[in-house]
Amino acid sequence: MGAFAAFAVNAVSYLGLIVVLARWQPPRPPRALTPETLGSAMAAGIRYVAMSPNLGVVLLRGAVFGITAIAVQALMPLIARDLIQGGPLTFGLLLGAFGAGAVGGALSSTRLRQALSLEALLRIAFLSFAICAVAAELSSFAILTIVAMALGGASWVLALSSFNATVQLSSPRWVVGRALARYQMATFGGMAFGSWLWGVAAEAYGTADALLMSAGVLVAGAALGLWLPLPEMKTLNLDPLERWREPDIAVDILPRSGLVVITIEYAIREADMVAFLAVMEERRRIRRRDGARHWTLLRDLENPEIWIERYHNPTWLDYVRHNQRITQADAAVGERLRALHQGPGRPRVRRMIERQTGGLTSDLGHRVHDLADPLTDPTRTS
Repeated sequence: MGAFAAFAVNAVSYLGLIVVLARWQPPRPPRALTPETLGSAMAAGIRYVAMSPNLGVVLLRGAVFGITAIAVQALMPLIARDLIQGGPLTFGLLLGAFGAGAVGGALSSTRLRQALSLEALLRIAFLSFAICAVAAELSSFAILTIVAMALGGASWVLALSSFNATVQLSSPRWVVGRALARYQMATFGGMAFGSWLWGVAAEAYGTADALLMSAGVLVAGAALGLWLPLPEMKTLNLDPLERWREPDIAVDILPRSGLVVITIEYAIREADMVAFLAVMEERRRIRRRDGARHWTLLRDLENPEIWIERYHNPTWLDYVRHNQRITQADAAVGERLRALHQGPGRPRVRRMIERQTGGLTSDLGHRVHDLADPLTDPTRTS
């Protein structure tokens, strides 16, 4: 009777939750652009992560942690059987201690993150897990190994939560889900590979030596932070810049029309050339990260002070989406370029659409009609 009553209470609770969620109508901002296709969205996420150094550091450190720290969990049955001479009950106690430590790490993570930087917290997690592995390798007493497993569980959660927080703070909202997917692929893929690797090591050298080797690699992973630290994202504003407005154009085109070629002309003094090229290197990374293709920088042979930035987008819609991905943090690069520009007014921007000649001329009117509707076309973005 008691079990039935508990089931009824849970069922009513879940039903109430379903009703509340079904009736909830949160405010939704109007969608300015049509959604990306699955393929283009995946490509945009891969490109953004590949062109973001901060995220690259997180993926590398996450993969290293996954490969090394998984050794304790992968070899836990052998630890219970061979190192402390236990059975299924001992294995269950070790697994439970690891889980209890993980809960403790989750409860203390907020307070620790307020007191320490993400990099300091991650190094502590690496070193604590190394201590867990060494203690499991040296201990022949179940109680000591249980304590070591609790320490490992806490370290496990602290490390993964640090990676997770860094990825979210390093990514603008439009791509954060895709960045998290890449991070999880790197980290959990590392765990899968590490499980096999440490199993092979245990078979070849024994469980104790495999744990000792994993501890050594964990210490090396902590030291890796001296060269590749996690980025501190407290001052980085990744909100959309929202300064760009779609320009008025004289040629009637549809969102799918393309290829759209963009050129930006700068006038740069000879004395500012080195500074200009350094800023343009960052500009190139940002442009390509946000979807620009075939980015090039050109210098006028007749007037050496004239430099032209050139890139293209497949369609007008891609060009609009590219500009709406610019963040507040990216604005500093544009401001530095405008400060270096010596021409009258702002740098000159030209937006062009690629068109073919020759055999297309005879039916140009028909093709233009197919490519473009009047500006009042409801499918046109605004």
